[in-house]
Amino acid sequence: MAPKIGYRHLQVFLYFLLSFIGFGFRVVLSVGIVAMTDPNTNPNPDIPTYPEWKNKNVILSAFFWGYIIPQVFAGWASNRFGAKWFLVVSFALNSIIGFLIPPIAAHFGSEGVMLSRAIQGLCQGFIFPSVTHLLSRWVPSEERSILGTVVYAAGPCGTILGMFLTGLISGSSYGWPYAFYLYGVLGVIWCILMIILGFDSPALHPSINKSEKFYIENSLGHTEKKVNYPTPWKEIFTSKSVWALFIAQTGNNFCFWTLLTQIPTYMNYVMSFDIKKNSLLSSLPYLTSWILSFGVGFASDLIVNKRVLSRTTSRKTFNSLGLTLPAIALILLSFTRKDQPTQAVVLLIAAVGSNALHYSGFSVNHMDLSPNHAGTLMGLCNGFSQISGVIAPLLVQFVVTDPTDPLQWRIVFLIVAFVIVFAAIIFVIFGSGKVQHWNEPKE
Repeated sequence: MAPKIGYRHLQVFLYFLLSFIGFGFRVVLSVGIVAMTDPNTNPNPDIPTYPEWKNKNVILSAFFWGYIIPQVFAGWASNRFGAKWFLVVSFALNSIIGFLIPPIAAHFGSEGVMLSRAIQGLCQGFIFPSVTHLLSRWVPSEERSILGTVVYAAGPCGTILGMFLTGLISGSSYGWPYAFYLYGVLGVIWCILMIILGFDSPALHPSINKSEKFYIENSLGHTEKKVNYPTPWKEIFTSKSVWALFIAQTGNNFCFWTLLTQIPTYMNYVMSFDIKKNSLLSSLPYLTSWILSFGVGFASDLIVNKRVLSRTTSRKTFNSLGLTLPAIALILLSFTRKDQPTQAVVLLIAAVGSNALHYSGFSVNHMDLSPNHAGTLMGLCNGFSQISGVIAPLLVQFVVTDPTDPLQWRIVFLIVAFVIVFAAIIFVIFGSGKVQHWNEPKE
């Protein structure tokens, strides 16, 4: 009998930490950009600020310029060679550059920060394809929703702490540079832990219990030390289920990145919260999402394992709720007046919190469709869907010419609501939770 707590949980914890710190790197600039460009938010006059930077949304989108590039390669390479060292090397570079952003800003201006963020995006492009591949090797199908959710929901958790700490540090005498220094150090620590404790599969782990190894491999059908099935590119690109997954992921990412990059700005200019209060209130929606995600993952596994719903029906149900409920909250938010800050905060919490239901929807669907090519599917879908992460801040830059005007923000929120409802409908029609025929090579 496999142990209830085993080495698979240690591996999942490493992936959780990676996603947690990685999202901290992403969000530190979303909050920090306010302190970096507004001298009035810095209690210490010695902290440098750059009010001449008029291209803030372009700076925020720069991360995605690089993030899109390595995704497909990362998924394919993880399946072919293993994911451990790709993750260690790329995240080490990401962490070093993150640590150096304050001096880069001082010497090379906003263009230097853009280039740094693009390189960080390039490095972080390895995270989700590689982690999805590792999950497909370490997580039994019976535990897929709950353990997958632990990893994928680390994003909101890292967002919470990243927003809170960045706001706290930026509003202190230490100033915004120390937020970048903190995450640079945390990133290097994770790389050391992964080198010591991380392994590409149960077959390669020197100390794993035999019963746990059998439990994992028997559930997944992976018994070889390396499984190098040829990638069925034609079948993947012509699969309706993969396209439905891609559209769902794209719609969700458009919503997620619009809110993640713009909530601090919206709270600052429309609701007039100071930076310390801003960071706390901006992080509350992600705290709600993170807490809900665990119940969602447990409930989804229970429903599928007890055969209350088929895996396909369960994925479609959770995905629909995870996308349409935020859309309703955003529509209501778009009609919230400037003198209703409490209502705005509640609706933001509802929008981001209810989005947690998608962690048992499309988020784990890559492993449903093809356990053998899950990393490649994640690379394809996550990579190309992140184009929405580039578009989201630029859309706001185009629509919101006056950041204090609630009517301009209304247009943004209504556009986001329409996109995610459309994505939910497509997944209901064409999505699937079944293993596809092209998962195994033809004999």
